[in-house]
Amino acid sequence: MMSSTRDKETRRRLRLRYQLRKKSGGRPRLSVFRSGKHIYAQVIDDAAGRTLAAASSLDAGLRTELRTGADREAAAAVGKLVAERAKAAGVTQVVFDRGAYIYHGRVKALAEAARESGLDF
Repeated sequence: MMSSTRDKETRRRLRLRYQLRKKSGGRPRLSVFRSGKHIYAQVIDDAAGRTLAAASSLDAGLRTELRTGADREAAAAVGKLVAERAKAAGVTQVVFDRGAYIYHGRVKALAEAARESGLDF
């Protein structure tokens, strides 16, 4: 039986999340979701099961200044914003959860912008 692309993505995401949980040392997780039109990021405390900070290319402030929500420029703006919100919530160290995506393009741009804005991972 052949696995669908969706099944493979789910298995990759769960495998990565399992590895992150083992190595996180109790740090919150910076999770990225990428759609065709937008990019989203959340800082999640898995122990308490709640979101500490979130940002996306749909945020009102970013929407007006971005040309589109689906390019590296938008991803970098979201990374910077989520890092600022996480620091405001008292979070400086996170583990990066790229989901089922490879560390390239928009995902990489978001991660590097978050690092430059003060998140440590």
